[in-house]
Amino acid sequence: MPKTRIPNAVRLEFAPDSLVHNNLSGAAFTGDWLWVAGDEASGLDRLRRLDAVGGESLHFGEVRDFPLAELLDLPGADDDEADLEGMAVADGYLWVVGSHGLKRKNIKPDRGHADNAKRLAKVTLDANRRLLACLPIEPDAKGEPCLVRQAQDGRQALRLKGDAQANLLTRILADDPHFGPYMAIPGKDNGFDIEGLAVDGQRLLLGLRGPVLRGWSALLEIAVEAHRDQLRLVPLDESGTLLRKHFLQLDGLGVRDLHFSGDDLYILAGPTMVLNGDIRVFKWPFARATISANREPVRFETVLTESVSLPHGHGTNRAEAICALPLAIAGRTPHWLVLYDAPGMDRQDGEYTVFGDLLRHD
Repeated sequence: MPKTRIPNAVRLEFAPDSLVHNNLSGAAFTGDWLWVAGDEASGLDRLRRLDAVGGESLHFGEVRDFPLAELLDLPGADDDEADLEGMAVADGYLWVVGSHGLKRKNIKPDRGHADNAKRLAKVTLDANRRLLACLPIEPDAKGEPCLVRQAQDGRQALRLKGDAQANLLTRILADDPHFGPYMAIPGKDNGFDIEGLAVDGQRLLLGLRGPVLRGWSALLEIAVEAHRDQLRLVPLDESGTLLRKHFLQLDGLGVRDLHFSGDDLYILAGPTMVLNGDIRVFKWPFARATISANREPVRFETVLTESVSLPHGHGTNRAEAICALPLAIAGRTPHWLVLYDAPGMDRQDGEYTVFGDLLRHD
């Protein structure tokens, strides 16, 4: 299990016009190339591994943007925020998921009380937030991995069927006894908020930052397949089950990211609301086999173990993404990469360079 944190060990250099700059919410690797998502953009960035320039262990730069609008027919405008919160590479695709949640306007210091009261009462849904998609990865003429709308072998970029208001997932959740009442509550108010994604063949696990119900966090299990030019839900078993729920005991924390390592599932967890609180990594041993064998529509998991706590600041340095380094980069000792939302000054070098941490297995 990851035990030792190596702070500021990974330098990420962006450009002034990059889609993503610093609020990092997802990460995944394709060899020496790092894909990152930001929760304020409608696209992804790809960075190349470069030689270290300072005391860091790893250095990534030469950023390239991949706007979602060039890959998918989006339900909203091309530049509407997608709030991407989860990423995973599997079977030649980069999978991405948006938060799916509503958002509440915040107050502004330069506004009066009455104006701020109106702002705080305003709840909206960005049209691209309810996005679940797979994007083909294909090398270009230089051998560099790129995201494409359609690959030469026939693979297509696909998103779960839906529109600006709902998709197949939110429609079945609308009447769910556990999550239906929270679909109308903004994510940062302990409302519905997806912030983690793990892929196992057709099976997807979606980690919920919220709601946390009486201290129990949740993973949603679904299965998808391509149908014409979209993704659709398919039954998880012979009974026609479209959704399973796994409630996890994470000491009241919500899911921030998910990552499979062999049969085990690692869970990055933090406060569900806007709080400066604990951020930890939990391990669910043998999760892949357990989930595959399970036929219960709802189950409760208490065998999770805590592996490491991560630092956080006052409104800064919130760990939002975790993924394993490829062995070719990590070497003999496995390492994990952790990236942060709202990086503090201690994690910045100028306006467009930020630092992540490495977690080392002892």
